[in-house]
Amino acid sequence: MKQLLELLGFFALVQGVAGLVHEFTDLHWGLVQRFDVLDGYEVYASVALLVLAFALFAAAESRKPG
Repeated sequence: MKQLLELLGFFALVQGVAGLVHEFTDLHWGLVQRFDVLDGYEVYASVALLVLAFALFAAAESRKPG
């Protein structure tokens, strides 16, 4: 379970960073901008993904190994 939480946290971290990079540079990668429902709220969604990533990492650390 700990490894699953870490994997999900890593995925959320990468997508959050990718969304912010997409908004502030000219690079077009990541999943946040592909959802039309988030149009205009990409920065907020990316920050929410970063917060989720750190919450998942904290939850993984509180778990026992295995």
